[in-house]
Amino acid sequence: MVKVQLFTSHLQLAAFALGTIGWILCTISMGLVEWRVWHVDNTTIISSGIAWVGIWKVCFISYLHVSSGYKEQFCHKFSGYDSFIPHEIYVAQGLLLIAMVMGLLGLTATVFALRNIYMGISRKTLITHFFLLGGFFYIFAGLCVLVPVSWNFYSVAQNQSIAFPPSYYMPSSPTAQEVGAAIPIGIIAVILLLLSGTFSLSYRFPITHSQKIRMSARVIL
Repeated sequence: MVKVQLFTSHLQLAAFALGTIGWILCTISMGLVEWRVWHVDNTTIISSGIAWVGIWKVCFISYLHVSSGYKEQFCHKFSGYDSFIPHEIYVAQGLLLIAMVMGLLGLTATVFALRNIYMGISRKTLITHFFLLGGFFYIFAGLCVLVPVSWNFYSVAQNQSIAFPPSYYMPSSPTAQEVGAAIPIGIIAVILLLLSGTFSLSYRFPITHSQKIRMSARVIL
């Protein structure tokens, strides 16, 4: 019975691996500042002509007030009271935090179910329920990442502006902007989390030989 369970749980083991990678990528995407890459004309303060707009802060390279041959990265963190921040950034902050928690809960549920299988604990209902629970958590986490990634990708494609206040030393609109590294990383995280959820939900507790005989006997009767 244990061998049969181990064989049928290979897909769920893959779900755990994919879910772990997806959760890590989600965390990396959330922490990166390169969500939007702005190209600006005025290089007086933004010396490189490139600024990075993330969901927590905005950063750029400046040579101003720095010794010759040296550069410094200036970052300005967003505040919860900043009214100029677009909705897609606020939504990204909240949903990615939820995705982190949901992904972690999915991993915990999957680990518990796999532990029961590999330790030979044959609790059909418990194992199935934890795989289902883990699958729902993975899918919900994937959807929580999909929304901000898609919304911010759309904003970049439309070259939407942000009315930064003077203290940020940023123009209100770039000459051009492009997708930063955080968005493709987020897309990969979405794919892995959704796959992980699908694999977890596909688990079926194996039917033993004795159970098959009893089922056959019932059909004959």
